[in-house]
Amino acid sequence: MTKAEIISKISERTGVEKTTASVVVESLMLEIKESIKQDESVFLRGFGTFLAKERKEKTGRNILKNTTIIIPAHHIPSFKPAKVFKEEVKNNVKS
Repeated sequence: MTKAEIISKISERTGVEKTTASVVVESLMLEIKESIKQDESVFLRGFGTFLAKERKEKTGRNILKNTTIIIPAHHIPSFKPAKVFKEEVKNNVKS
């Protein structure tokens, strides 16, 4: 599902115009990004938590040059689904 499809579904379910739904979706994503940049978690009850996970410094290899490189410590965005969400997916997804 794409962002455009999400906007269309929200528009259909709520009866608001697609432009309004688009602004809301864009604003939600922007607020989540900004919070994670500031190392603040975003908790949405029943859905999950968006957070920044810290990756420690590690040694890697450049296989083309056969050299060792140091990958510095950094943060990556992460999502941890809520228990309720995990259970819903586990019980409803058809393989």
